[in-house]
Amino acid sequence: MSETGTESRPLVRQLPDPTTASNVRYNPSLEELRELADHEETTTEFGSPSYVSEFRSRSADRTKNAVDDEFDERDHELIDDAVDRTDETEFVCVDRLMGRHPEASFCCRLFVPVEHARIAYAWANLFEPADGRDPDLYTVQLPDYDETAIRVLPDTGFTAVLGSDYTGEAKKSFLRLFMYRIKQQGGLGLHAGSKRVRVRDADGDLRTVGQVFMGLSATGKSTLTSHGCWLEDPEDAAMLQDDVCGLLSDGSVAGSEGQGLFIKTIGLGEDEQPELYAAATDESAILENVAVDDDGTVDFDEDRHTSNSRAIIQRDQLESADEEIDLGSMDQAFFITRNPLMPPVAKLDEEQAAVAFMLGESIETSAGDPSRAGESIRVVGTNPFIVGPAGEEGNIFHELIDILDVDCYVINTGYLGDKSKDIGVTESVTILTEAARGTIEWTDDERMGLTVPESIPELDIEDYYVPDHVDDYEDALAELRAERREYLEQFDELRDEIKDAVY
Repeated sequence: MSETGTESRPLVRQLPDPTTASNVRYNPSLEELRELADHEETTTEFGSPSYVSEFRSRSADRTKNAVDDEFDERDHELIDDAVDRTDETEFVCVDRLMGRHPEASFCCRLFVPVEHARIAYAWANLFEPADGRDPDLYTVQLPDYDETAIRVLPDTGFTAVLGSDYTGEAKKSFLRLFMYRIKQQGGLGLHAGSKRVRVRDADGDLRTVGQVFMGLSATGKSTLTSHGCWLEDPEDAAMLQDDVCGLLSDGSVAGSEGQGLFIKTIGLGEDEQPELYAAATDESAILENVAVDDDGTVDFDEDRHTSNSRAIIQRDQLESADEEIDLGSMDQAFFITRNPLMPPVAKLDEEQAAVAFMLGESIETSAGDPSRAGESIRVVGTNPFIVGPAGEEGNIFHELIDILDVDCYVINTGYLGDKSKDIGVTESVTILTEAARGTIEWTDDERMGLTVPESIPELDIEDYYVPDHVDDYEDALAELRAERREYLEQFDELRDEIKDAVY
């Protein structure tokens, strides 16, 4: 539906002008924001600030947007109240630039009460300082509101975050609308990381490949996107984006976050994730809901507050992070899954890729619904932030990858069947590297109904043959396909040629 009832009350004009309002501290420095948040800080052994919030994950079940949800009088009252309260108390207001691409760059303005300045401090460390232009998108976050509700006006570019002090709500309030605006321009917003890989192919020639990784939080997206692939000059791998980007109609991929990354820290280790660990233990990091003792000792393994513990780390602390955030072209797309009936990797045709996009098969994580963490779930595009019909997104994705001639894959970062075979970071990174080189030999496997590797350099792929690890494999696969078909039937907008391509 349209945003009925909002046009008569233009929200932007009702928000205070932060440059003149006496109750607003406009664009304080990062140092000033940290000082304002001092009453909530525990200083870690690394000299970095650590905070503990009351809300430790997104309130997805309390979120509504005016495009997909029928707004009633109460919904509009919540929005009006959020706007009105910006005149009543002391606020900090921070402007930041989301994206650099000429066709996908937006100025974002966040209002947060001064007593919750840590939210603004953390959020401001993710994005680059604004360029002085008028804001395109606005969020008012009121953690002390007596009701938890997130209300979004996509066409107006406004979000009210009420009754939650989780930094992730501020971050996603803008990224959600970043993706929506890109779709309006003929592209598609993706909950994805992007990477540029330069490798030698089978003939020894140097080639550049743009890779994009779609996956839910905590399924390995950040790990694979930031991994250097153990390459040596002149080969290299550079992370461009970690979380949200936009596939534009010309095939380029616009980045969103130019300064920091909001990473999961539970289980973060120096051995398997050395770059992320080093950045998270640098004094420039900001920890949120991480186990930190009174003396500043940090324990990334302990879920004292939540298993959705987080750190905001700086891009310049990652050797694999490139100075650029935009990818010239998307050559390969990977759908990250944890479905135990999926092989370590399979190559998909255009229709199968659209199916994979629509299925978004993974496991629930503590970032989404902590009460269901570990359960198998399906999320279209592995993107919980879609605005508009989900089936429409599948159709757009299908059109774009067909026009742009993108190679698509599903990659399993979990385990196979009966859990007797784990797929670790080493295996997954080897797959990504050899896919970029073009050295994987593929074969059509009739039993699985998929195009799977016959050989991968440096990997004994025959040890990962899924049917060898699943009892009654044919029955399990038939049940999975039936579930998939039933799931896709709910999307009326989705084209039949995609529904018929269930693998």
